[in-house]
Amino acid sequence: MRTAQPAEQPRSGGFNALGSEPSAYLRQHADNPVHWQPFGDEAFALAASRDVPVFLSIGYAACHWCHVMAHESFEDQETADYLNRHFVSIKVDREERPDVDAVYMAATQAISGEGGWPMSVFLTSDGLAFHAGTYFPPKPQPGRPSFRQVLEAVWEAWVERRDAVERNAHGLAGNLAEAHRAAAVQLDGPPLDVEPRLLSDAVRVLARSEDPDVGGFGSAPKFPPSAVLEFLIRHAAVESNTVDSARGMAGRTLAAMARSALFDQLDGGFARYSVTADWSVPHFEKMLYDNAQLLRVYAHWIRLGGGPDLAAHEAADIATRTAEWLLHSMGLGPAEKPAAGGFASSLDADTVVNGVHHEGAVYLWTPEQLVQALGPGDGAAVAKLMGVGQVGTVSELGSPLHPGEALEGPAARLWARVRPQLLAFRNGRVQPDRDDKVVAGWNGLAVAALAEAGAILGDPRLVTAAVDAAEYLAKVHWNPGKTGHGWLARVSHEGEARGIGGLLEDYAFAAEGFLALYAVTGEERWYSLATDIADAAIAAFAPGGRLADTTGESAHVLNAQGQFTGLDPFDGPTPSGAAAFAGVLLTLSAYSGSHHYRSMAGSILSLLPPIVTRAPRIAGWLLATAQAAVAGPVEAAVVGPDGRDRQELHRALLTSSSPGLVVAVGTGDGGTPAVPLLEGRVPARDGGPQVFLCRDMVCDLPVRTVEDLRGRLREMGGLAES
Repeated sequence: MRTAQPAEQPRSGGFNALGSEPSAYLRQHADNPVHWQPFGDEAFALAASRDVPVFLSIGYAACHWCHVMAHESFEDQETADYLNRHFVSIKVDREERPDVDAVYMAATQAISGEGGWPMSVFLTSDGLAFHAGTYFPPKPQPGRPSFRQVLEAVWEAWVERRDAVERNAHGLAGNLAEAHRAAAVQLDGPPLDVEPRLLSDAVRVLARSEDPDVGGFGSAPKFPPSAVLEFLIRHAAVESNTVDSARGMAGRTLAAMARSALFDQLDGGFARYSVTADWSVPHFEKMLYDNAQLLRVYAHWIRLGGGPDLAAHEAADIATRTAEWLLHSMGLGPAEKPAAGGFASSLDADTVVNGVHHEGAVYLWTPEQLVQALGPGDGAAVAKLMGVGQVGTVSELGSPLHPGEALEGPAARLWARVRPQLLAFRNGRVQPDRDDKVVAGWNGLAVAALAEAGAILGDPRLVTAAVDAAEYLAKVHWNPGKTGHGWLARVSHEGEARGIGGLLEDYAFAAEGFLALYAVTGEERWYSLATDIADAAIAAFAPGGRLADTTGESAHVLNAQGQFTGLDPFDGPTPSGAAAFAGVLLTLSAYSGSHHYRSMAGSILSLLPPIVTRAPRIAGWLLATAQAAVAGPVEAAVVGPDGRDRQELHRALLTSSSPGLVVAVGTGDGGTPAVPLLEGRVPARDGGPQVFLCRDMVCDLPVRTVEDLRGRLREMGGLAES
């Protein structure tokens, strides 16, 4: 039997070491009495030298229940003393280290049957998980032990049954490795030739889980199904027997979210998710990745022409207000000069008032507060209009603004009149904190969304913001390297790249953003940069041909997954890295004519068939990419002198709903273009602009008018009539 007396934690290196970390989440815990360590070799070596287990706590800055557990347990001196004596405690920001989060989330789900944040995992000193859970309260609750009870039970097992603990930990790591092997993809493997029937089947399966009354899929809690919506919109653009079903599901969900408390009716932008099925009670953190994806989806709905559930003009209002929120609330401007151009990660779910965390406090209203802000008449009318009653739907602090239906006629006029006044009143409240770290992949999503929304809405400010963010990524996050392939940093803070290299998702989202920006601006450097990043991703994440989400740079994370770097084909809050990378490779193949890129994209899409009938709700981006592959994709090269005629042709292409349409822009002046699709493309004989349309590298005769262009796109891409 091992001794039950833990070695005292040495004072050198033993105190809380989070004060200088770039992560806002880690710095939130810098004053805890817990002797937190950042994730790294030093912390694990300390655990080994003391012969104690590691307590790994994972969360993120905007997480409400992370704040709750911090206040209840990590700020409690008695709990901290027990942790400091019996464990080495490591704190991880899941947004900064998604590689760590993903592996230990899989372990947590396998051990406890649940997942989420805060995540509480107990590890051996070589990184193997042996016990895990999520939030633990300070006192026992029905079906959930207290945090102190968990700590004591883990320590008792560590001391009394160490052999069994280590044996189970190795067994779990082996199981995780086997699960990863089942989803392995060889980029040089046989590509999938996607059958349209496969995509129609996915629509039918999705329809079974739709909530047609209030939109979305499944029951509460409901998350914005951004990737699935992108697939449905692409599918609804083409002729097939499931077009109406796809358009209807997308329209109902987009309309329900836009008219709900999930959307900030005052200031724009979407909350992370709703705890109710009807979207009436949001979980209030606002994430860059959600809003970038939803901005793009609403813009694509406008491009599709809208639908009976949500008209294009209402979608344009939602897209515009979301974009405005991104610019003024998440954009890092002159006040953050070193990081100017980038976008922050999140706004907190909580507001801290007099040292106390209140969930969503800035967004909640009582009828009396509405009267105070607007006067008796308007205040009472707005309370009725927005579902604000005497009993708060969130807490005693009140209810969020939830119209629950489209505002029309007098109601719309009332809301348009009072909204600025009510927002000004709300701005006088204590505001939630913002996490200012810049994440490469999420900024790539924002670049794509702003560039495309700017083109569709005809708002050049959004395109300018996309260019600024792309410039920031290129300058701060991308290191082209003097030899070999370049390197992309995942996180920067105050204009300086920090921490680990990017994951596959970072490379994929960044490349996707640069490709979208090239299509809108015609600036070839964005195409070249996207190509460089894609090639670097192939070298980093598939060095032996097998694609992985990470490079396995942490030995402890690699141990936890049985020495096998995995690939997750499923979407989480963002599209899966593999699915996004397949989309990038497909687009690059259309621009470059590379069969190698096309084959690699097809190899990733080979993950799709067994998923379609089993879990299409978490494979939306794979489905969206497959829809683009079925469409060709259609390749368009518009060439000629820059002027009104070329701009009109270019805009017609950018506002086409053809799935996966790639757009190249050039002058055709005889120079050597960076984009192979432009090679040999010249203006018309009279010097005017014209568009070359190709599919599978086979091209039609060029067209010169917008009307002819739209007709040819309908024929070539199989587009449905709007």
